[in-house]
Amino acid sequence: MITATKSRISPGHLLIDGQWVGGSKTFDTINPATGVVLTQIAEASPADVDRAVQAARRASDDRTGPWRKMSASERGRLIWKLAELVEKNIDELAELETLDNGKPIFEARYVDMPMVIDVLRYYAGWATKIHGETVNTFETAFTYTLREPVGVVGMIVPWNFPLLLASWKFAPALACGNTIVWKPASLTSLSALRFGELAVEAGVPPGVLNIVTGSAEVGRTIVRHPGIDKIAFTGSTVVGQEIMRSAADTMKRLTLELGGKSPNIVFADADIDSAVKGAITGIFYGKGEVCNAGSRLFLESKIQDEFLEKLVARAKKMQPADPLDPKTRMGAIVSQEQMKTVLGYIETGKKEGAKLIAGGNRVSVDGGKGFFIEPTIFGGVKNEMTIAQEEIFGPVLATLSFDDIDQVIQQANNNPYGLASAVWTRDIKKAHMVSRQLKAGTVWINTYGLMDASLGFGGYKSSGFGRELGMHAIEHYTELKTVWLNL
Repeated sequence: MITATKSRISPGHLLIDGQWVGGSKTFDTINPATGVVLTQIAEASPADVDRAVQAARRASDDRTGPWRKMSASERGRLIWKLAELVEKNIDELAELETLDNGKPIFEARYVDMPMVIDVLRYYAGWATKIHGETVNTFETAFTYTLREPVGVVGMIVPWNFPLLLASWKFAPALACGNTIVWKPASLTSLSALRFGELAVEAGVPPGVLNIVTGSAEVGRTIVRHPGIDKIAFTGSTVVGQEIMRSAADTMKRLTLELGGKSPNIVFADADIDSAVKGAITGIFYGKGEVCNAGSRLFLESKIQDEFLEKLVARAKKMQPADPLDPKTRMGAIVSQEQMKTVLGYIETGKKEGAKLIAGGNRVSVDGGKGFFIEPTIFGGVKNEMTIAQEEIFGPVLATLSFDDIDQVIQQANNNPYGLASAVWTRDIKKAHMVSRQLKAGTVWINTYGLMDASLGFGGYKSSGFGRELGMHAIEHYTELKTVWLNL
């Protein structure tokens, strides 16, 4: 039976300047597994956003701001304390995300939340290691560089990994000495609000972390606000383009992690059983609501039939079920609207001539009020078909065949996106050669979807620019200043 937890989140509140304040309007957040209202979320007004920005600016003031006056080691210890509090409350945070997003509790508890902790600890260590350098120029000059915080960072986070993708932004931002105005996705705000409570408990100074919930208009207000110095956004390419146009007016710094249509390439000499498992994980983890999902599966012709037979057999075992059941591996689509979008793509695939070989239907779970779709696989897909070109953001896999390396590389790159990719082969020379030619920010070899806090993540082409995670994220949350002293 799908049930709701007793959340500690105060409904209808925003975190501004270290205080929980009520919003003038609220809206419902829905459990996608049941269609039942969980609680009410505040709709931040432009005035609320402005108060949050002003609080962030005060906290980051060079002379009086508590965050800028705090030593790097103190900031690092505070970020580490946040990691400890997430670990202490890991079960509650995982349950909130499962209730709000519909993802299986197994994924939220044992994959997403542990990485949030890892990311916080990784950047807690970075806080004391951000430095400039001295440079030899002229004998008559002493020259050096400084790395300074960008200032106030506006975070706009999507609904698929609500706290995890937020941590990719707030952890390096805080380590570098920035302050934050964070807008969670309207569909999945609960774990962000609970994290805000943990931040207050940890002793994060007022104004350093502000959380303003609401619709897309709240995000637009953040992007337009002249008091925001940088936008860190994860979401669709269309919205990323809108942010770029709007941010130009105030010359904001941007990092954009956008959509994907990642190719997953399996050569005939691969370990077939491992590749089948990798293909299943690549597209059906997170219900396919994953920006780097391996949604285009390229199979060398000579193994296509054997591979698809094994793939379909495994997919049929992944039936949608109660997301709160620890055994469930396929949860609920995040919303009714998204479910309709995914079902629409399935119909488009059939109309354009692709062969539906598994799934394709809405599923009734525990009374039928939730938003569940079977794991869906299409065969006979051509690369120019809609389901092979557009990001579906659901459990829908397009499979294509190829005969040689040049052909598959050309097809894999013939797509607007370039976020991730994978290559399956026992030939290490072939693996490296193909990896170099794929236009993608990440290439996995004989695996799919592995992530680590120390490795940068981001895209080519329409998948955005900038990198999150690793040391390279530090560059996006600091400004480089050159200083000349005439001797």
